Amino acid sequence: MDTALREELATILTEPGQSLATRLDAAVALAEAGDPRAFETLVMLLNYRDPGLAEIAARALARLGDPRTARAAAALATNPLRVAYAAPPIRLLVSLRAAEAVPALVETLLRLLAAPESPYWRIALACVEGLGDLGDRRGEPVLRAACGDARLREAAEVALARLGQ
Repeated sequence: MDTALREELATILTEPGQSLATRLDAAVALAEAGDPRAFETLVMLLNYRDPGLAEIAARALARLGDPRTARAAAALATNPLRVAYAAPPIRLLVSLRAAEAVPALVETLLRLLAAPESPYWRIALACVEGLGDLGDRRGEPVLRAACGDARLREAAEVALARLGQ
């Protein structure tokens, strides 16, 4: 991608009046080009209420390869005020296999297990599946605790089996 096009796309990210779809398209194109100016827009969209847009942002962030991505995704995944939108950051952390992934998934899952009336059991399920995918034994205690929740039991057992338990 030539410099002029990159500059035009970067302008779209901050220009007033641009639609969300236009900003997303520009950020994705910049991410494909490895341009770090896409980072902030993509992180904002990673935490967006539309899961489809958040998933697109997650894929673009993974391709961008910015070293700030894992830290930002962990902050979003563990934010108790934004738990309804945590699935894309959780999946991004797992796909990156980031050092922040296991601690963030454990923290989020522990918080959700402590509130069994929480409507966010699908977020808990994403944590359980992610911990199984990561195969890190630090997740074992919380996976054992997840076995006590009927909605999570089967996935937690599978995750534990992947850890060799």
